[in-house]
Amino acid sequence: MSFLRAFTFSFLMMLFLTPKLMHLAYKINYLEKPQLDNERKIHKEAKPYLAGIGLFFSFWVTYFIISHTYDSKILIILGSSFLVFLIGMIDDTFKINGRDMKALPKMFFQLLACILVYSADIKFAGFTNPFDGSYVLLPTWLQFLLTISWLFGVTTVINFTDGLDGLAGGITSISSCTLFIVALFKDDMSSALMAIILVGICLGYLKYNKFPSKILMGDAGATFLGFILGIISLDGAFKQVTVISIFIPILILGLPIFDNIFVMLKRLSEGRPIYIGDASQLHFRLLSKGFTQKQVVYLLYFASACLNLSAIFLLLLRV
Repeated sequence: MSFLRAFTFSFLMMLFLTPKLMHLAYKINYLEKPQLDNERKIHKEAKPYLAGIGLFFSFWVTYFIISHTYDSKILIILGSSFLVFLIGMIDDTFKINGRDMKALPKMFFQLLACILVYSADIKFAGFTNPFDGSYVLLPTWLQFLLTISWLFGVTTVINFTDGLDGLAGGITSISSCTLFIVALFKDDMSSALMAIILVGICLGYLKYNKFPSKILMGDAGATFLGFILGIISLDGAFKQVTVISIFIPILILGLPIFDNIFVMLKRLSEGRPIYIGDASQLHFRLLSKGFTQKQVVYLLYFASACLNLSAIFLLLLRV
């Protein structure tokens, strides 16, 4: 019943807040302007941002109301996610004023947030040998490197996925549903609660972000969603894993991960910086093939769902 209350409350809160934020964005002119010279901008009219505020606020208000948990670990997660959200808001402010924020300071603060999470003992520590049941504890330096890389990587790929109406919100919803199942399977109630709240806020957001969208979440919302997904998978899906079941969280987030690995390799092969955005992502490539926005989004939903079902199948194998 706690999970049902969390889902319902977060969903309704997002439904309530989003129109208010839309109105505020128009009032203060916090809008994404059409950019005909930018191949990654698909909107032909100004769109309000600020949905990221609703996502952040709805997530944490729901979590604290339902869980009543205020320990140091959860406060560190709150603080680090706020740091990611805040740097995203600054980046969005640059964009609506026709400028780009430098990649280095943005990366610095996101990495700082990831390090804070690691300091709260949320990390990839090792795995269980499926043959003899022994636990393989990784060296500290490797634990740190893998943890930071995973958190930063998931944050980034979800942000890069936010290129079409309803895409990032829908992919996050699908992944969060599977992470909820994984957390329940592993009896991790805290991760399960976070996952079901993510489902609620994303579905509430999609009410207004599905094609044709009425509001956008910007980098603030997309990086926040990716960061929380990374934390849930680390604290839940990556715990007590074997060499084989380690692929479960990778499959859960497989679509954005595999797509962006392809994009990075493509940019490197062409001698271009990997941090400068272009239209290399799968959704842009499908659009260039003649698919409509709705067709691309539904096709990628289906692909993500198939990967998530594969993750659940692997989970049930208990390997």
